Amino acid sequence: MRKLIVSPAPHIHGDNSTGKIMRDVLIALVPSVLAAVYFYGLFAVMLLAVAVVACVGVEFLIQKYMLRTAVTVRDLSAVVTGVLLALNLPPTAPWWVVVIGSVVAIGVAKMTFGGLGHNIFNPALVGRVFLLISFPVIMTDWTVPASCFRPGTDAVTGATPLALINEGLANGFTVDQILKDNGLNDYWQMLFARAGGSAGEVSAIAVLLGFIYLLVRRVIRPHIPVTIILTVAVMTGIFWLIDPSQYTDPLFNILTGGLLLGSVFMATDYVTSPMTAKGMVVYGVGIGVLTVLIRFFGAYPEGVSFAILIMNSIVPLLNKYIKPARFGKEVRHA
Repeated sequence: MRKLIVSPAPHIHGDNSTGKIMRDVLIALVPSVLAAVYFYGLFAVMLLAVAVVACVGVEFLIQKYMLRTAVTVRDLSAVVTGVLLALNLPPTAPWWVVVIGSVVAIGVAKMTFGGLGHNIFNPALVGRVFLLISFPVIMTDWTVPASCFRPGTDAVTGATPLALINEGLANGFTVDQILKDNGLNDYWQMLFARAGGSAGEVSAIAVLLGFIYLLVRRVIRPHIPVTIILTVAVMTGIFWLIDPSQYTDPLFNILTGGLLLGSVFMATDYVTSPMTAKGMVVYGVGIGVLTVLIRFFGAYPEGVSFAILIMNSIVPLLNKYIKPARFGKEVRHA
């Protein structure tokens, strides 16, 4: 029998619930989902369907037959995990890879720790990183965007912009040459679509629309996404000013890869992010710094997922040492 532990007053009551918050997150993800479906067609539809069904099914089975506790799939948290996992995978990922990622995301990263509200790491990112390490060939087999409204167009595999930069630099080319040779110098177009990448990376403007919705609905605070983006912009700007032939500029780094998707939808996860504004800023700076270091000097061209998971592990320390003033405590002003 579970005990309800109530802390001393005062209490602030709100009308928010897990279901309402998750519903808002799903609505915010609609632009990214529609963009993925437009560019990848049935590939994206199947990817999303398998991920959502698998995540919901795994959580239901674990709660019903293993833990024998109340089934909470109606709170939509498993659906959100499924959508986020799908948007972090290559559109042509086989269904069995998606199922494995869903089992790891829900069964290992979420339910092992006690379910929603107890997990240390973001479930969707744990699933993605597990698949990336276990199936590197499949997880780096990208598809160039091709509208499903052009049925005569076949899917074409290709590298992501970040991978093209890394490969080109390793072969002795400069950044400008790589950008021009691969048609990556039109940043305005990259706001709406980009070649290669996961299903959720196809349109930066779609992610930004979701970000605005979450801010308007007050589901998230801007501290974490803004801090991450500003940190990446400052760090990449410094490297770019030092040697523009070897390092990409800030705008390129913001618009490419999973930076926007990770900053808005994964790094802001209530359970795995700090509770205070100062903690959020420190958390965001850490993610931004690690992302740039992995991108520029690491073995992988993209570092957002690893950066968020690493900073997830530090969140308990941030919550412990960065606390707001206790209610009723006198605050001295200089």
